Amino acid sequence: MTSKPITDQAEVSIDFPDKFYHGSFSHSSRYDVKADGEGLHLYLQHQTGEKRQVGFHLHYYLLAELLAAAAEETAKVEGLQPPVLEKLREAGALWQKVGTEG
Repeated sequence: MTSKPITDQAEVSIDFPDKFYHGSFSHSSRYDVKADGEGLHLYLQHQTGEKRQVGFHLHYYLLAELLAAAAEETAKVEGLQPPVLEKLREAGALWQKVGTEG
């Protein structure tokens, strides 16, 4: 995997009937994203101290639904800083390239 540094922060929690896991991934952590014919693989890796990794495999229909819901909810947030808005818009524009490169 070719991982990249996390420039902000992600928090992950998993709640099972008999166990609860919670962890954060921030500046000392890394992420990796891979795509295949079925969906997107996302990995978060904490590499210092207690090493841990979280992985997700999201099929494309669910990914599309999550992205749409995230955009709708984020649009309701007031007071987002201009650099954050710019970064979100740049990322959204990249989705226009999906299916056009081969």
